[in-house]
Amino acid sequence: MSSISEVVDSLENRISKLLHRHEKLKAAKTKLEEQVRSLRSLQDESHGEIENLRAKCESLKMANSMLGSDQHKRDTKLKINALVREIDSCISQLSE
Repeated sequence: MSSISEVVDSLENRISKLLHRHEKLKAAKTKLEEQVRSLRSLQDESHGEIENLRAKCESLKMANSMLGSDQHKRDTKLKINALVREIDSCISQLSE
């Protein structure tokens, strides 16, 4: 009879340890999920900032070329030509 009680005690001890380990793992999972959310938010902010900086850089290139810099004159001419074509298209649509 004592061997059955020893087996039951051993099983209870193992189950208790498993439950404790399960709770620790759940807490760790929750903490990791929060870290993932935080990092995704930070990543989204970083992507937005990168796009903003790219737009500013493009604006600065355009301003620099309009001020007479030879480095970006070709890009500026292409952009101006594209804008003129777009304006011409708008004018032709309005006159129809």
